[in-house]
Amino acid sequence: MKFGICNEIFKDWKIADVFTHCARLGYDAVEVAPFTLAKYVTEIPPEERQRIRAAALQAGIAISGIHWVLVQAEGMYLTSPDTATRQRTADYFCALVDFCADIGGKVIVVGSPKQRSLLPGVTADQAWDWATEVFRPAVIQAESRGVTICFEPLPAEDTDFINTAADAVRFTRQLSSQHFQVILDVRAMSHESKPIPEIIRESRGAFAYVHANDRNLKGPGFGEIDFKPIAAALREVGYDGTVSVEVFTFEEGPEVIAARSLVYLRETFRS
Repeated sequence: MKFGICNEIFKDWKIADVFTHCARLGYDAVEVAPFTLAKYVTEIPPEERQRIRAAALQAGIAISGIHWVLVQAEGMYLTSPDTATRQRTADYFCALVDFCADIGGKVIVVGSPKQRSLLPGVTADQAWDWATEVFRPAVIQAESRGVTICFEPLPAEDTDFINTAADAVRFTRQLSSQHFQVILDVRAMSHESKPIPEIIRESRGAFAYVHANDRNLKGPGFGEIDFKPIAAALREVGYDGTVSVEVFTFEEGPEVIAARSLVYLRETFRS
């Protein structure tokens, strides 16, 4: 397994500086939040995409992919009853696939709770069908660009649309593509009734990315969750992808979060 970290932790840092700092710490990859670069990825020209890709290469670090993909991208909604909104969102996901591939990323993490929760009058079945159709063209695009779209189950406190890994697996498998899979997030899994290792084993072969964080919204090792059984379960199912640090509270500062998280991951995953 490889270790990554999300760039929004570093707030106003230049992306090249994030790459350099994380490489020096010993991370394998950086996960990019597009909103740290522009409001819409369609505003990022080809030469800037190449500059980002080259900066990572020069720093000696990979770009694992992108996440928080609909933050600030106004007008997007996965489960909207409005056909034009869903079409705009479907088109934007195709643009996200191209952006991810252009900067050298391999994975798109789709959480976006504020753009998928059921709107008034929308049933769960309608939302399911509409969201499926939103993703269909992007999955085809992802297959052609070598990118995997990973849908993220989130707890009920975040959204009312797809709250368990089992439902996320069922949702993504509809399109029968290895380029449409699930991301398992430790904080999200901690809200399920099953133990996290059990969720991992039941999701074998259906997930392509992992977020490392704690139920307290901080990094791995900053809370009560023991990652040793999680690491053991990931090894058991043969996961060899990226385990990426994603946090939601930054009071310790980016340098401390990044350094301590990596030390903890190395201790628990490689012991």
